[in-house]
Amino acid sequence: MRDWIAVIVAVLGVLLVLAGGVLIVLHALGERRQLAPAAEPVPSFEADYGTDTSAAVPAPRTASVPVADRLFGAVKNPTAADRLIFWGIILLVLSAIAAGAISFDFGAKGGS
Repeated sequence: MRDWIAVIVAVLGVLLVLAGGVLIVLHALGERRQLAPAAEPVPSFEADYGTDTSAAVPAPRTASVPVADRLFGAVKNPTAADRLIFWGIILLVLSAIAAGAISFDFGAKGGS
């Protein structure tokens, strides 16, 4: 019975890890749909009365985020694919424990 449980949990773990991987690949290959363009802006007061509105405004620079902050953000807010992979790994470890591939041995020894 213990072997059956280990096999079932291992199969479920593998399926979860594969499903998470498929989600990551589909997201990467997915078609990025662009939003419909907004309607033409209505001319402003300045444009109607000759004020030069064509002056280029430089885009604000975005500060690069440190790697530690990005990693913490990924752990703090995991995607659905990350959660599937995480639970799949937990099930695989549990199946290895149930099958006896991983065992824990605690002992204490006293005396001199």
